[in-house]
Amino acid sequence: MNRVRADEEEYWHSSKFRAFTFDDEDDELSQLKESKRTVNSLRDIVDDEDDDLERVSWSGEPVGSISWSIKETASGSTSSLDGRDSSLQKGSSSYAALPKPASSYSLSSLFKGRNKLSSFQSLSDALTDTGVKNYAPELRRPKAEYKDYSSDWSPRDTVRRMQRGKVCSLERFRSLQDKLVLLDEAVAGHDGNVITAVLIFLKRTLRREILFRELEVRQVALCHLIHFLREMGEQKFLLDLLRFLDRTEEVALSQYREHLNIQDVEKRREFLKGCIGLPFSAEDTSHIQDHYTLLERQIIIEANDRHLEMAGQSELFRKYPRKASILNMPLVTTLFYSCFYHYTEAEGMFSSPTNLKKTFKIPDKQYVLTALAARAKLRAWGDVDALLTTKNWLGYTKKKAPIGFHRVVEILQRNNAPVQVLQEYVRLVEDVETRLNLATKYKCHDVVIETYRDLKDRIQLTAYKCKVERGSAEEEKIHNILSNMVRNAYS
Repeated sequence: MNRVRADEEEYWHSSKFRAFTFDDEDDELSQLKESKRTVNSLRDIVDDEDDDLERVSWSGEPVGSISWSIKETASGSTSSLDGRDSSLQKGSSSYAALPKPASSYSLSSLFKGRNKLSSFQSLSDALTDTGVKNYAPELRRPKAEYKDYSSDWSPRDTVRRMQRGKVCSLERFRSLQDKLVLLDEAVAGHDGNVITAVLIFLKRTLRREILFRELEVRQVALCHLIHFLREMGEQKFLLDLLRFLDRTEEVALSQYREHLNIQDVEKRREFLKGCIGLPFSAEDTSHIQDHYTLLERQIIIEANDRHLEMAGQSELFRKYPRKASILNMPLVTTLFYSCFYHYTEAEGMFSSPTNLKKTFKIPDKQYVLTALAARAKLRAWGDVDALLTTKNWLGYTKKKAPIGFHRVVEILQRNNAPVQVLQEYVRLVEDVETRLNLATKYKCHDVVIETYRDLKDRIQLTAYKCKVERGSAEEEKIHNILSNMVRNAYS
């Protein structure tokens, strides 16, 4: 036991750590003094000439911060002791009250940690007052971060910072030369967002004629600005720019786009009528004329159909009520509407599908595709048959589909056509593999059986026999075909 106790005493006496005793002077006050001396020793190697840098209090909070100011002022700003050592005796429960200094604060001192008379002292200064005024070192930010607040960025550096998503003020670029260099650097950086930001700055700070003249020789920036103006709807500025560039067709197209903002249908019709005389190309002039004619036609059809629908005079409108107005609809939608509600009307009527086809020169493929979809939706299979039947000069009839019979089958199937109707058009598909795929997919058994019979494929016929219903007419048909093949083989 004595040996163990001796070892313990030796450990405590030889360790670099000291055991805690109430007589030890290493209390909080001593640590505070030691820290203060250490920090003050750094004063010689720290440059504190920059008044804009941040100061730090002994509490760890920046001097001049709002929280620091509140704490210091709320506590009465106790700053000094009455010089008696008895107030700092060991074991005392509190320090003596610190008198409030008579000096006042300026607004800048409140946020920068300085007072007008330079008489403010921190608590540690009051505790270690030796007659010499000591300062805590100013802690500098990293150099790159400090330059964030600088105003001497070059155009290239400014563009690079903008590419990294940092906020930059462009107001320092005041001369025309600096602004153009900034724009060239933005274009060279190939960042559309930066180019647009610089263009917005130039648009706001340069006269239009100067900006237009400089952009004329900078096509990339010019395209960005034109796109931006169109997206933002700045029509007047865009028209001024296009007129300066002598782009008459683009000016006309930009004016034409204004019809999208006109809600009243009569005003839109009048506006389109006025657009016909604008300097469009020959092709565009034809489109504008068609647009005006179509809207004029839609106004007439809409007025008549609304009257019929409200009067209840049409069975078709009662059975299939209109879901929307025909006004301002595209040409294909108008054709579908006409094929749905006015299919049998004479060609002289504005709402007749054949009249629309002739007036707007609708191709046969588009007309057949649209009319087929409309009549199939009404399950008017007789109209479908008539649509796909042509007659030659000798009077012979023939089925013909400009869109291909495979598409006819798909449209009919989507509209739940009966198998008898589907089989009629599946047979007309010329490609054998496509015909077999469609017939198998839509269960047109007769077409599959007839195709394998024509191919004389006994193996596929035997395999397909297992896919039809037992005792059905299709099974009997396959059995007869296989029997005839066997007889023909031995004859």
